[in-house]
Amino acid sequence: NHLKHILEAAGSSLSKVLKVTVYLTDISHFTTFNTLYSEFFQKPYPARAVIEVSRLPKDVSVEIDAVALAA
Repeated sequence: NHLKHILEAAGSSLSKVLKVTVYLTDISHFTTFNTLYSEFFQKPYPARAVIEVSRLPKDVSVEIDAVALAA
């Protein structure tokens, strides 16, 4: 939801996302992430890369960045 609000504030939306990069601290959570991903994004899904990292700022378990078209 945070990403959705950022995109909307910038004059874009989740439907205009072209690419997503996801950083997970535990790749075993990929299935859960994938389920949530399909709830927020519609077909055709944006290109994505999912990367396991050892640690993220503020000890969060996931970080997402996105490239989207702006109106």
